[in-house]
Amino acid sequence: MSDAHRDLSPLDDFPFHQTSESMAHVATSDRNFYDRYYFNVHHCADDLFMALGVGQYPNLGVTDAFAAVVHNGVHRVVRASRELGSDRGDTSVGPFGIEVLEPLNRLRVVLEPGEYELSFDLTWTGSIPATREPRQFVRRNGRVWMDSVRLAQTGYWEGTLRIGEDELTVTPATWWGSRDRSWGIRPVGEAEPAGIGGKDGVPPTFHWIYAPMQFDDFSILVIAQEDEDGGRVLEEAVKVFRDGRPAEALGRPELELHYTPGTRDVETAAVHFTGRAERVRVTQLIPLHMAVGSGYGLDADWRHGMYQGPDLVVQQVVMPAAEAAAKSGMFGITERLARFEYDGPEGVRTGFGLFETLFIGAHRPSGFADWLAVAP
Repeated sequence: MSDAHRDLSPLDDFPFHQTSESMAHVATSDRNFYDRYYFNVHHCADDLFMALGVGQYPNLGVTDAFAAVVHNGVHRVVRASRELGSDRGDTSVGPFGIEVLEPLNRLRVVLEPGEYELSFDLTWTGSIPATREPRQFVRRNGRVWMDSVRLAQTGYWEGTLRIGEDELTVTPATWWGSRDRSWGIRPVGEAEPAGIGGKDGVPPTFHWIYAPMQFDDFSILVIAQEDEDGGRVLEEAVKVFRDGRPAEALGRPELELHYTPGTRDVETAAVHFTGRAERVRVTQLIPLHMAVGSGYGLDADWRHGMYQGPDLVVQQVVMPAAEAAAKSGMFGITERLARFEYDGPEGVRTGFGLFETLFIGAHRPSGFADWLAVAP
């Protein structure tokens, strides 16, 4: 008797199919296929910044989730992992859950209370239409290394948030954030043998800035990924209006980055746009070192998509924020809550949002001659 029924997913009863496979399976057999939700949360002040996400890795058979927050000098992470199974419509991972209330606009995210220092029940509402970003495609040594697409959106939060002993009421007036939904191929799970990719002994350059900026009546979404010579692998700068007017392309984003001597930390930053008068000054308020605890690459025992065993695993990581910064060093991705001062046709506006950086490898325009180089 056939066991084919075990390959069916509840989603197979909906007209969502893109291939001849069940919805339990994706069209590619690439182990690195992923499908992920990401959100960040802040209240336009410099004492709290949180990021959270849920990911599925169908070809690894894993789904996992995390919430990471820096608050009053403490870095906290709650993370969970389980086997994925065939029901990809189930976006829960233990105490974590995501509910789509209104596609592309309203979602609910939950971390149920437990024996850890973080929980929340928050509802997201977009402030601008969800916006598709350019496709990110990178091939290395003949193999597709990255092939992904994201939708991005800024918005507002409402609900409750507990951090340690603090119970916070979250209201849309001051609790803002951004989110993305991304899917495709990027390195996930357990480390693979380097093969030809390790022949030179050093990883390739990944020089990355991502900055969704939220103002009262519009948002600006900026992406810039560069190679070692400053060539753009991916770029976008677009102004998306809250009132539904067509988005406005701003052209090439030009970054003015000044690094703290002896590091690769950005000390001051500004963005302007080729051929246009608009300019945005960036003031960084609080860093969240995502590479520590949440699965973004530095923990040998916990990476996104890594198999943690047949049973649900829920863990907590707590440490001083200064210790998380030291662990992250200059090789970890850092999310920074930032204040953005925009000077453009609408006048001078102040907004808030994410200023995300990851600088790995040589980057000659910055003076980084090799993997270990830092700013003079």
